[in-house]
Amino acid sequence: MLSVVSRLSEYDSLRKVYHQKRDGESFPSSEALHEVVNLTRSIIFPGYYGDSSVDLSTLQYYIGVSVDKLTNVLQEQILSGFLFGSSSETEYEQLKLKSKELANRFVANLPSLRDTLVCDVEAAYYGDPAAKSFSEIIFCYPAVKAISNYRIAHELLTYGVPLIPRMITEMAHSETGIDIHPGATIGKYFTIDHGTGVVIGETCIIGEHVKIYQGVTLGAKSFQLDEQGNPVKNIERHPIIEDNVIIYANATILGRITIGRDSVIGGNVCVTSDVSPCTKIVQPHSNL
Repeated sequence: MLSVVSRLSEYDSLRKVYHQKRDGESFPSSEALHEVVNLTRSIIFPGYYGDSSVDLSTLQYYIGVSVDKLTNVLQEQILSGFLFGSSSETEYEQLKLKSKELANRFVANLPSLRDTLVCDVEAAYYGDPAAKSFSEIIFCYPAVKAISNYRIAHELLTYGVPLIPRMITEMAHSETGIDIHPGATIGKYFTIDHGTGVVIGETCIIGEHVKIYQGVTLGAKSFQLDEQGNPVKNIERHPIIEDNVIIYANATILGRITIGRDSVIGGNVCVTSDVSPCTKIVQPHSNL
């Protein structure tokens, strides 16, 4: 047993997976980020998340309290994200001010975030004959949870916040089986029917009024390698999906290709080259 402990404690064994915590350093917290997401959802969808007894007479007070709490928790988590990747202790006060500024910026954008998510809820409702109400969409549909997490995370990523956005989307991934990288760019009226097994890569660009089904992959075809044989970072490697496209179940679209507007990609097909606008790509003998 002692030899095992000694081997596990050797620096060469753990140097790539060990983080030396500095005095006073706070770690990003999954529990706190769940609170960030739940507070944001309760502000955007009041009465569905958070205190279900809220009514119009108390709504402004309720949202005010929630916004204040969200700002404080989010500021702490943004700061933790910055500090986790920072090697300079002298940056602390500067990063603290920056974190406060970015948390306030996020809160100021909540009305716009609500407008966008309302569009996503509408797309889910009007695109699904099984949906009985907006309430059913908000309460029950995994796409709403996954897309709301994505939109929160994407907003923070555009501010330059490290680590935290990826943690937020991975929370939704674990909960729903829908994997949307926060770096993807997705327009309004986006919906995912059923959802399980969907993968949307980091550099995807998706237009407005796009609908995809379960098992769809918007991924990379291949990776450019550096001199050491490792994948090159920060290159555009995922598809561009233009407006009004439908992608059916288990379709795979790979590489930096463009699916033209008003196109339909049928189920179980693999697409690796550009598709012209108003095109149907289907399996042989399909009746789509």
